[in-house]
Amino acid sequence: MDESLLDLRELLDSWRLSLRAARRSEATVAAYREGVLAFLRWCEASGTAQEITRTNMQAFTADLLAGGAAAATARSRYQSMRRFTKWLVDEGELESDPLAGLDPPKLDDKVTQALTDDQLKALIKACVGKDFIDRRDEAVVRFMGETGVRAGELLGMALPDDIDLSRGIAVVRRGKGGKGRVVPFGPQAAAAVDRYLRLRRGHRLADGPVMWLGGNGQGLGYHGLDRALKVRAERAGITGFHIHLLRSTAATRWLRAGGSEQGLMAVAGWSSRSMLDRYTTASAAERAATEARGLNLGEL
Repeated sequence: MDESLLDLRELLDSWRLSLRAARRSEATVAAYREGVLAFLRWCEASGTAQEITRTNMQAFTADLLAGGAAAATARSRYQSMRRFTKWLVDEGELESDPLAGLDPPKLDDKVTQALTDDQLKALIKACVGKDFIDRRDEAVVRFMGETGVRAGELLGMALPDDIDLSRGIAVVRRGKGGKGRVVPFGPQAAAAVDRYLRLRRGHRLADGPVMWLGGNGQGLGYHGLDRALKVRAERAGITGFHIHLLRSTAATRWLRAGGSEQGLMAVAGWSSRSMLDRYTTASAAERAATEARGLNLGEL
């Protein structure tokens, strides 16, 4: 089919149905769709025909980077477009993939940020209280800061099967890529979760299976949890907080304490070393800095 005749916005709805049928998470579906929409918005703003060509994709990427977008954002947009064009070919909407063989934007080698132990303690302290939300937020911070589960994985936990407080074991039924795993946690996190669950019994949605709930008898989503923890972080004097910091903090603390790389990959749900290498680099740099201070090489 002639691509110039395609209504790409209209096809987005069909693609979304296909992604859902493939059991992609709602967050993944939304991210893929936004990547294509960003390309279409760029076409409109730049007066470019809404056609997926290598030239248009390269110009779109160049404008993203020139406008200050991070390389990771540009790469994410590229990946969304590549998945979209592959689907278009599979569905017979295109005869061939116009982006086949096009290299993705190169990512910068970043040092993954994490909370220090003092910051994590301050964040926990900022959650302390006897109200439902206080107990919930403390339990979330302790649990995520130790297990490193993703926010979506946390919010997907169900009672009673996904957590065993006596054994210190939680089950992630469907992690990234549809993979499940078991994560361990210690007595302090268990006690915090137990305190939360006891108050949860009085919640309007207590009879439902969803483990983590919102205030005022409401449910809890990603943005609600992210906002709640940002308020706690502000009280703790932590700037630039975002919920993923708890995952990177758990990984960094694991390595700092001498935990094995293979063990971390299993607990974090990583099948490749690419993410692990970021945390290994950060942990190694921290250990090197500590060693350098002990050597006192500046004393001449």
